[in-house]
Amino acid sequence: MVVTAGVDIGSTYTKVVLLDDYKRLGYGLIATGASSENAAQNAFNQALTMANIPRESIKYMVSTGYGRRITTLANETISEISANARGSKWLGQKLGIRTIIDIGGQDTKVISLDENCNILNFAMNDKCAAGTGRFLELLANVLNVPLDEMGPLSLKSNSPVDITTTCLVFAKSEVAANIANGKKKEDLIAGIHRAIARRLIVMAKRVGIHREVFFDGGPARNAGMCKTFETELGFPIHIPDMPQIVTATGAALIAYEKLTKKQQQ
Repeated sequence: MVVTAGVDIGSTYTKVVLLDDYKRLGYGLIATGASSENAAQNAFNQALTMANIPRESIKYMVSTGYGRRITTLANETISEISANARGSKWLGQKLGIRTIIDIGGQDTKVISLDENCNILNFAMNDKCAAGTGRFLELLANVLNVPLDEMGPLSLKSNSPVDITTTCLVFAKSEVAANIANGKKKEDLIAGIHRAIARRLIVMAKRVGIHREVFFDGGPARNAGMCKTFETELGFPIHIPDMPQIVTATGAALIAYEKLTKKQQQ
């Protein structure tokens, strides 16, 4: 057994994935909170428990994400772009993935791949909350709707409200004004999803958007968000079964490949 680990320390959640020769043994998912190191340790322990293996079984670990340089667990660090692309390539290896849309807690990324799934170009929004998981979370609070209910509720919409901005400050005011004017919550949520999708599709067009499209990150669990992307793009997209752990999976894969290379030297 050659077990490697990938830890993705995000601003909102920390994820750990354990692999044994390209087979997922376990994973951990913990809210990052005030301490990235504690979150990494707790997510690691959660993954070890799921895999039912001791810490000593881990031969190599790679960290990525917002807090990748903070944790003492990892042997080395890599960028989120590299980790996400590697995880997406592996999870979508039979799909011919060419474009990745990744919505994180406080940033969004679009990655363009060539026919061999190598990175051609990418764009990243990490300067404001526009179009991020945080954007959805705070607007859910304005609407007084649990975040997990945003997707199902938006699917009931027959008339999405135009949300004219993805700047969080102005979007909150715009949503609040529409609530006061009697707009339905489902129509407002559908409008929010559409505004996010259109913003990210503009990003994608800048780097080159091609079928097939792979959508990951926490908001990929939102069925309404997924449907909106498909409507705006005009074709189906691919969503992995565990969209939150794609980047951690990529880090674990890179850990395995780096370990194998070191052993061959």
